[in-house]
Amino acid sequence: MSRPVILTCALTGVLTDPEVHNVPVTPEQMADHAEEAWNAGATIVHLHFRDQEPGMGRMPSWDAQVAKDISDAIRARCPKLLQNFSTGVMGKDISGPVACLEAGRPELAALNAGTLNYLKKRSTPEWAWPPMVFANPVEKIEQFIAAMNRLNIIPECECFDTGIVRSVKMFQEMGMLHDPVHLSLVMGVASGMPADPDWLPLLVREMPKGAIWQTIGIGRQEVWALHRRAAELGGHVRTGLEDTFYLPNGEKTGSNGALVAALAQTVRQTGNDVATIDQTRALLGLPAIA
Repeated sequence: MSRPVILTCALTGVLTDPEVHNVPVTPEQMADHAEEAWNAGATIVHLHFRDQEPGMGRMPSWDAQVAKDISDAIRARCPKLLQNFSTGVMGKDISGPVACLEAGRPELAALNAGTLNYLKKRSTPEWAWPPMVFANPVEKIEQFIAAMNRLNIIPECECFDTGIVRSVKMFQEMGMLHDPVHLSLVMGVASGMPADPDWLPLLVREMPKGAIWQTIGIGRQEVWALHRRAAELGGHVRTGLEDTFYLPNGEKTGSNGALVAALAQTVRQTGNDVATIDQTRALLGLPAIA
C-alpha cells in the first residue's frame, strides 16, 4: 500500500559562497526559494541564517532579528509551509540559536544529537579545512531539548553516525525525548555515515520504536538511491541546496524547486505519495489547520 512521504527542503547551508553558487541569503531570496520548494511538493523547509551584511553572505548568523525577518518573509509567502530551524552551533553557548527559536517560533528545530570529528580531505593528503570537533555533549543536548519543549517546538534529532542513532534511543529511554522521536539520518559527511542505501535497514533497526525518520543525503548523484530506499523502508526524505547541487541525471542546479521536484518523482516511483500539508501535520502530531 502507498503511504504519504514528507518532503523537506534545506534551502541553504553555511559557508557556500553565494557569489559562486545560487544559494539564497536575504529574506526575499529565502522566500523565493521556499515558494519554489512548496510548489514542487515540500511541506517543510529547513532554515539556516546567514550574515546579511554586503559581502558576508557566506557566514552563519545567530542574530534573532535576521531569523525573524527570514521566517516572517517565508510565512507571508507560504503561510502553510512548516519551518525547521538549524541550531548547530560550535561550543557550549546556545543563547544565539535559542534566541532565533524564540524570535521565529518554528514548528520544528534540528537537535544535533551527538559529537562528531568533522573532517574532510582533499584528493592530496591535505585537509580541506582544519580538523574540528562538532561537540554536542549530553548537557548541551538537554539544554536544547528544554528550550524546544518550552517553546512547543518538535526536536528533530540529527544523527551523523551510528553511535548517535543509538544514543537517541537511550535519550528516549531516559525520558529526555517524548514519543514519537523524530530522527534524521545525515549520510554522506566524509567523517560520518556514508550515503549508502545498504546501511538503512540496520540503522532503522537501531532507532527508537515508532520513530519518525528521514534521510539527509550529502553528496552528488549517490544521494538519490539513498532517498529511494528510505521511501521504500518507511522513511521520509530531504533535499535542497544545503545537501546537494546535483539532480539525478548528474546535472548541476541552483534551484531548490528543481531538487524537490526530482525528489517528489523519486518518491512516486517507489509507489508512495508525496505528503500534503494536512498529512504532514497529522504525521507530526500537529493540529489541523482551517
